[in-house]
Amino acid sequence: MTDRTLGRIAALLRKAESTDNAHEADAYMEAAQRIATSASIDLAVARAHTVHRERRATPTQREIVIGEAGRRGLRTYVELFLAIARANGLTCDVARNSTRVFAYGFDSDLDATHALYASLIVQMVRASDEFIKSGTYAAERVERYSATRRRWEVGVVSPITARLSFQRAFAARIGTRLREAREAATAEAIQREAIQQEALRRETAAGANRSEPATGVALALRARDLEVADHYRANSTARGSWRGSAASAGHSRHASRAGDRAGRAARLGTEREIGGGRGQIGRAGAEP
Repeated sequence: MTDRTLGRIAALLRKAESTDNAHEADAYMEAAQRIATSASIDLAVARAHTVHRERRATPTQREIVIGEAGRRGLRTYVELFLAIARANGLTCDVARNSTRVFAYGFDSDLDATHALYASLIVQMVRASDEFIKSGTYAAERVERYSATRRRWEVGVVSPITARLSFQRAFAARIGTRLREAREAATAEAIQREAIQQEALRRETAAGANRSEPATGVALALRARDLEVADHYRANSTARGSWRGSAASAGHSRHASRAGDRAGRAARLGTEREIGGGRGQIGRAGAEP
């Protein structure tokens, strides 16, 4: 017995047990029994399958260690984590020193974000190291303000400027790729749902002349977003806002272009790791 068949029967049972129309209930039950009989399963098995799949999940909080205090580049690491978190429906607070992120969401989304971050942070650091070793950034000239001389000056790009510019661009590109993947996955799920509902209408005589809602996926995703938002408001004690990686050391256009290319080439893993994230990051607050 396939999980898909059990799911179809479970869906019909839910409809039969939730409708107030006796004729509709009978039609749904008949359709469920017809599929169950042809597949040689008991309706009790399908009901148990429904209970297992719909066991109530609730949002939770998880602390992610980004790095040790004082380590340079932690802000770009945080930016990478936040880009992934957005695509997985998480809301995050960030410690003032960028050493930790406090992520709020469902366990499955937290797991997906952590797994993808663990892979991408290695790829980002390795790619930026290779770029710095190449030395190509040194040919660029940048203008920056000298606080001691109180004037703007033109100089060579420093390794730290190149590295931070590279990693900021890498994180931004990853965020764009994951956002596009999320939107495509959601659109595909909605289309697949519409096709399944159309097939269900044809199978179920009582439903042949009535329209079923075609927004179950969208509504479910929205409901998850609201649950995470409510959980965040009830549990977060953060104040202020996280400023991100301010380019105090300057900016390198050459390094940014290289970081963007590396972000385009980075391996994102499987679709399950992307998670088809539903929400947007709420706000990045400072640790209380």
